[in-house]
Amino acid sequence: MGRKWANIVAKKTAKDKNNSKIYAKFGIEIYAAAKSGEPDPHTNQKLKFVIDRAKTYDVPKHIIDRALEKAKGASDEVYSELRYEGFGPSGSMLVVDTLTNNVNRTAAEVRAAFSKNGGNMGVNGAVAYMFDNTALFSFAGEDADEIFEVLIDKDIDIRDVEAEDGQIVVYGEPEDFHAIQEALNEYGVEKYDIAEMQMIPQSEVSLNDEDKATFEKIVDVLDDLEDVQNVYHNVEIE
Repeated sequence: MGRKWANIVAKKTAKDKNNSKIYAKFGIEIYAAAKSGEPDPHTNQKLKFVIDRAKTYDVPKHIIDRALEKAKGASDEVYSELRYEGFGPSGSMLVVDTLTNNVNRTAAEVRAAFSKNGGNMGVNGAVAYMFDNTALFSFAGEDADEIFEVLIDKDIDIRDVEAEDGQIVVYGEPEDFHAIQEALNEYGVEKYDIAEMQMIPQSEVSLNDEDKATFEKIVDVLDDLEDVQNVYHNVEIE
């Protein structure tokens, strides 16, 4: 897999911490997950996953609690999870995950983010097949072999475990996310720098300065959209 992708996610996580837009997005995601089942993370695995991610981003407890209380109330606001796919310059590809209570608004905003900034929307499935959905964990540690053995002993299939600069990175199958996290928690991992589902590209493209500027503009505009939760891409980042 290469540790680079963990580094990229870690940098983004650090950048997004203490960001009011990130807090707002997590508030919506927690509310939607709570409304999809019971508003209790002990019985709602989807909700537990979102709350665990929110804690990784240092989302304040009062924001989490407010979203849960809203879900317990009489609100009937419905959110839909939608994925959009598109192209930037010179073979760059993007996967955009959204959570929205207004599908028409979101579709129009995402399309405009591509078309007005040098990109193009693709049809469903045009891009996502070039990415691997991956459970990604990063935490302080030194012994990758020991972590690998811990997970194998739990009958969990692992794609890769790497150690570098005092950090261990685990790449797993998406359906094993909770099993991996529980096994690591039992082992003694208390804090994660990353605990995410990531769409990792099977190959990358390198852009010249002009194309890179165009591509980064597309990503920035998408990231700023209220309904966009995640933007994945295949551009090589130094």
